[in-house]
Amino acid sequence: MRITRWVSICCIILAANYARGQNSDTAVYHETYRPQLHFSPAAHWMNDPNGMVYYKHTYHLFFQYYPNGTTWGPMHWGHAVSKDMIHWKQLPIALYPDSLGYIFSGSAVVDYNNTSGFGKNGKTPLVAIFTHHDPIGEKEGKNNFQNESLAYSLDDGNNWVKYKGNPVLKNPGIRDFRDPKVMWYAPEHKWVMTLATHDHITFFSSRDLKNWVKESEFGKQLGAHGGVWECPDLFSTKLDGKTYWILIGNLNPGGPNGGSATQYFIGQFNGHFFIPIDHQTRWLDYGPDEYAGITWNNTGHRKIFLGWMSNWQYAGQVPTVKWRNAMTVPRELNLRRVKGQLFLASEPVKEINTLTSGSSSPPMLNSRNKFQNIPEQFILKFNSKTLHNYAITLSNGTGEELMLGYDKIKNSYYIDRTKSGKIDFNAEFGKSVFYAPRISDAKSSTLELVVDHSSVELFADKGLTVMTALFFPRNPYSYLAIASEKQSEIESLRLYPLKSIWK
Repeated sequence: MRITRWVSICCIILAANYARGQNSDTAVYHETYRPQLHFSPAAHWMNDPNGMVYYKHTYHLFFQYYPNGTTWGPMHWGHAVSKDMIHWKQLPIALYPDSLGYIFSGSAVVDYNNTSGFGKNGKTPLVAIFTHHDPIGEKEGKNNFQNESLAYSLDDGNNWVKYKGNPVLKNPGIRDFRDPKVMWYAPEHKWVMTLATHDHITFFSSRDLKNWVKESEFGKQLGAHGGVWECPDLFSTKLDGKTYWILIGNLNPGGPNGGSATQYFIGQFNGHFFIPIDHQTRWLDYGPDEYAGITWNNTGHRKIFLGWMSNWQYAGQVPTVKWRNAMTVPRELNLRRVKGQLFLASEPVKEINTLTSGSSSPPMLNSRNKFQNIPEQFILKFNSKTLHNYAITLSNGTGEELMLGYDKIKNSYYIDRTKSGKIDFNAEFGKSVFYAPRISDAKSSTLELVVDHSSVELFADKGLTVMTALFFPRNPYSYLAIASEKQSEIESLRLYPLKSIWK
């Protein structure tokens, strides 16, 4: 990309010891590379978000968790809660492995009508639907080692009891038979389960969450098929007064920039079949580091998405010590129409604005100078009146840099971490530049970056194009510069330092 003019900005420095623990209780959340805007466990391994449900003004986040190490191991359900999806409190482990196997991914619902019969003395049950993964059966070469089971809570999700009749949905002989996402389908007064079955999705239904019948299958000949489909999700949303259904299918491998990624389909669902509006493959996030994303249940008209912020190509090798992996920021989903086509746009939830501590609107300087002392976590909002090449570079004094921007020839946004710092822990991590197509047909360009200590989330054109990427500089990035071939077309630029969620 040829740049003819440079624009650099001076950002405000945060207070001394910003993002440092104030006492021993909080110091654990301030190690090198520890995210300050994203949920991560206090220690040990984490992957898929599970059981996400909103109940009594509390967001519950369960997650795949191995409490005895920083690499994948026998899966548990970890548990965290929040009032705003931003500030989190990690709770004791919710579900432990048992004689039926490890506790793999799944979902949780509020059984308001007590269809399950688990409710007692007027208490509404929360019901978790998860995959029991039998490692012994897997080792023996069986194809039915994954089955669906239940657990319930009568104290608002604090303690869980596994159903004695587990498993409730037995595997008919499909090696990958997992990750149930369950929703209430009101028109027919039944529960619908969206289940990943090897390289496609199978729908089941139940009146009581215990007895399930197969409805239909979807995706054998549609979508991306570079690997196994996992962590599906099905929900409805509206645009211009019309209801559409969104079907999410996470894929590993086969993502647009290598490794794992999240694809989705738009269509209609009648309680039995999902009928897509077209055969187009769409991606919720084109970056390398968002996967297993699903939405919270029981949030009404708001559809809020959360993904695992890593990639199976190198998740067990990233250079963190006490913990491994984090979640993305929660994202609100909305349908948008572009040139007669429908797309799902995602933007950071508005609650993230509670972390702002003022903003900086620096002068537009026509020089090659770089300005230092940028914060390690911030939101940068950038608007350009017309489409032209530009690059935003984060760097330190040792030559390490992360570059993001827009390439007009490719009509794509990009993230370049080939010189971002530590990249040699895996051959794929710093191998190439990641591109994402520009979907918007607007003449102007907008960009919002959410930058944390070791991650960036790029939301272009109000969330029509999204990219997520990790980075691991040996020293924090302290400089920020913007290079633009048309300086006069930059309409606005603001930087918002963000407070740590762990304070």
